[in-house]
Amino acid sequence: MGINFDALRKRLDNLSGNNKKSSSSWKPKEGEEYTIRLLSFPNNEGQPFKELWFYYNIGNNPGLLAPYQFGKADPIQDLINKLRDEGTKESYELAKKLYPKMRCYAPVVVRGEEDKGVQIWAFGKQVYQSLLAIMLDEDYGDITDPESGRDVKVRCFKPNGKKYTETEVMPRGKSSALTTNVATAKQWTSNIPDVSKMFDLKSTDELTKIVNDWINGGMQDGDGTYKGGPATTDDDDTTTTTTTTTTQKTAAVTNTAPAGGKKSGNYSSIDDAFEDLMGD
Repeated sequence: MGINFDALRKRLDNLSGNNKKSSSSWKPKEGEEYTIRLLSFPNNEGQPFKELWFYYNIGNNPGLLAPYQFGKADPIQDLINKLRDEGTKESYELAKKLYPKMRCYAPVVVRGEEDKGVQIWAFGKQVYQSLLAIMLDEDYGDITDPESGRDVKVRCFKPNGKKYTETEVMPRGKSSALTTNVATAKQWTSNIPDVSKMFDLKSTDELTKIVNDWINGGMQDGDGTYKGGPATTDDDDTTTTTTTTTTQKTAAVTNTAPAGGKKSGNYSSIDDAFEDLMGD
C-alpha cells in the first residue's frame, strides 16, 4: 500500500498549528459594538452567504453536518423519515428533536482588526433575515460590494429580563470602498476562507454509530422507552431540554460501524456549541 501524501500534509498542518479552525472565525461579544464589512463568497450560485444544515447536540456532539444537503446518504434523515411515517405522537416528537438546524456564514472584515484579514462570522436565522432584508432594500442594495458597499454596525446585547443575548445589525449611512488600498482589497477578496474546510463531514457509518449510541444511551432498563435529550428552540441563541418517549424498535438505526468524533459538554446556547465545533 502506497503512502497517502494528502494525509501526511494534513497531519503536518495539525502538528504545526496551521489547521486551527478558530483562526478564521469571528463572533461578536456581549456588550460590545462593532463595525464590520461583509463580503460575498465567490462561486456560490449568486448567493452572498452560505447556508449549512447541522444536526445539533445528538449525544455529545455540538453539531453534525447533514450529508443530505450534499446529495449523500444520510442515516439521521432516514431515521427522521421513519419516525414521521410511523405517525404516532411520540415518534413525531422525537423526529422534531432530530430536525437539522440552519447556520449561516459570511466573510467579514472587522474594522480595527484588519490585520486579521477576512474572518468568518456564523449566525442564525434572525440575523440572516435582517441582512437579506437590508440587501433587498433599494436604499442599500449590495452592501457586500467591495467598491460601493456599506459597513454594518453589529451590536450584541442581552435584553432586560432575557436569559440569552441578541444580535442587532444596522447598515452605515454612507456607501464606501472596502479599503482605499488596492493591493489590500485584492488580497482580502482573493483569500476568503473556505467554510467547507471548517467542518468535518462524517461518514454514513460514523453517523449511524453516533445516533445509535444517542438512542441506546437514553433507554431505560426494562420499559423499552427513550427519554429524549436536548433540543434546539426556534431562537438563534437558545436551547432547551424536553422529554419524550418512543419504542426501541422504532428508534434503532441498522448499522453499527465504529465512529469517531470528539466529545463536548452541555451547552447553554447554540452559538456556544458551534464555537466548540469550530474551535481548535
